[in-house]
Amino acid sequence: MLAVEVRDLAKTFRSGWFPRRLTRALRGGNLSIPRGVIFGLLGPNGAGKTTLLSILATLLLPDAGEAKVLGHDVVREARAIRPRLNMASGNSSFIWSLRAPEILAFYGRLYGLHGKALARKVDELVALCELEEHRKVPYQELSTGLKQRLALAKSLVNDPELLFLDEPTLGLDPDISVRMRAQIAGLRRERGTTILLTTHYMREAEELCDEIAFIKNGEIPARGTADALKRQIRIGDVIALRLDPASGDGLAELPGVLRCVFQDGRVECTVDSAEKRLAQILSWLHEQGVVVRDVDVHEPDLEEVFVELAK
Repeated sequence: MLAVEVRDLAKTFRSGWFPRRLTRALRGGNLSIPRGVIFGLLGPNGAGKTTLLSILATLLLPDAGEAKVLGHDVVREARAIRPRLNMASGNSSFIWSLRAPEILAFYGRLYGLHGKALARKVDELVALCELEEHRKVPYQELSTGLKQRLALAKSLVNDPELLFLDEPTLGLDPDISVRMRAQIAGLRRERGTTILLTTHYMREAEELCDEIAFIKNGEIPARGTADALKRQIRIGDVIALRLDPASGDGLAELPGVLRCVFQDGRVECTVDSAEKRLAQILSWLHEQGVVVRDVDVHEPDLEEVFVELAK
């Protein structure tokens, strides 16, 4: 059985009066997600990611099409789905004066936990998400990273079979993001939880996700593993150069050079074929009196694929 199955799903939002404005958030998308995987959903702002998650979480009704979660229809059988899934967002917020155990206990009661079972669950989640040292700290005084960990802990109170994570590392420092990703990976590895993840961080998607789908203008133009997407969306090769002086002015005008990006003291040129263009670029730089300190040739990364698909 699939964890998620979507067929011809459509959703339009209406706003304004004169004239009435229509926004087609989903345009007949199709998607299937097997159980036991971490599945990434990537796309620019306004692409339809949150709308799709909201429909799958039974928080929003579709206008057309069909969506099944854990074998149940999200419209007709929402009550059968809700106890078996949960959701956490990078923008989660809780009552400012409550402490982490109190927040977790509140949500645990909503899922029918009481007494010793509730106390055990709260202690388990506090330990799992490394909140022990902050048990007595009010929510408003927690750091952003701790608030994100608490949001993740809250989403686990009912031991969900399916977990939706909407930008779970949004705004976190790099070291905290690494720990958060390790916790997310552990949920799939140790609990077998199926996770549907949205993120703007391509490295995060590559590191965590077994498979990725891109959503754009409410449609899904591409899906696959990170490596498969790089092959599928063929946009050339990348030639990375460290130059002295550190200027690559004019490189973007050479034949076969699709674009050049300057970052961290290097220039990265996306070309139609490194085999054809590398010698040409090195020769041109030599003629300009530019010394090449280092050269690296590689395939485009997932971020470059994202940029290409988002055009």
